[in-house]
Amino acid sequence: MRAETLPPVDLGDGLTVTALGYGAMSLTDVYGPVDDDTALATLTHAVDSGIRFVDTANVYGDGRSERIISRLLRTRRDDVVLATKFGIHGGTAGRRGVRGTRAYVHEQIDLSLQRLDTDHVDLYYQHRVDPDVPIEETVGAMAELVAAGKVLHLGLSEATADEIRRASAVHPIAAIQTEWSVVSRDVERAVIPAAIETGTGFVPYSPLSRGWLGDDFDATRIGPGDMRPNFPRFAPENLTANAALRDEYLRIARDAGLTGAELAFAWLFTRAGALGIPISPIPGSRFAAHVDGWLGGVGVTLDTETMTRLDGFADRVRGARSFDRNWTSLRGEPA
Repeated sequence: MRAETLPPVDLGDGLTVTALGYGAMSLTDVYGPVDDDTALATLTHAVDSGIRFVDTANVYGDGRSERIISRLLRTRRDDVVLATKFGIHGGTAGRRGVRGTRAYVHEQIDLSLQRLDTDHVDLYYQHRVDPDVPIEETVGAMAELVAAGKVLHLGLSEATADEIRRASAVHPIAAIQTEWSVVSRDVERAVIPAAIETGTGFVPYSPLSRGWLGDDFDATRIGPGDMRPNFPRFAPENLTANAALRDEYLRIARDAGLTGAELAFAWLFTRAGALGIPISPIPGSRFAAHVDGWLGGVGVTLDTETMTRLDGFADRVRGARSFDRNWTSLRGEPA
């Protein structure tokens, strides 16, 4: 799809975004080293390509992602629907804490606004639900930010179906952000039905399964500092076990006349359409060329045969999507 025709998507609570967003965790060194100028150039290319929904978090690079985005916002704030998050703090993947107290909510929005050099964010997510603080208390504090004009819409990330319903009773929730792809479909059981019930849109992160669904994925290029080995699916034994499945996936993509990345997005849009939920996936990359490779999957509806061929991939892939199911919306389901 050509950039100028990227369609708008109405998520929830009146929040309109582009059909594809940009996941700005990749502006930092999570998948390998990247300097600030190169990161900014990739972000700018994404926005120039019509991707006007930019998603970041206070924890990405300990604020580095937000600071890089601020350089774009200086001249293009009105071109961007801006989302950031709070709630995860300290340490590295698998060893971080979660905080959702009222004081923390208010503290963190001010720090994010300072780093972003803007007076408001369009969408503010609770990055993970604090098990020690009732979600009603956290969302109540977030609603105070809306009343203050610092935030326009609220979101939740990796919330359970019950938490979505409880949060929505306090304040409208515009978006749920959770991992969703052709090989990670657990959200379809309970989370997506709850989002539909509450009028909440869905923002799939890792729509390419952290690059694994892309044509150019190469396990030998996962170097020091890359976060992916923290996830079971990227353990060497699982990458080996899944190699044949990936080859099969790429054959299906070729049969459909698509790249691996395009098929991943086409599958998401087709599946979301069948379920009746609005989505805006947020892939991320350090490389501008990858951005160009995403656009062809937007607006593609797959035929029934192709969807059927892909239907069992999530059950066949080896390795969990997260290092800890309690770090995801799966904690609300039986083990």
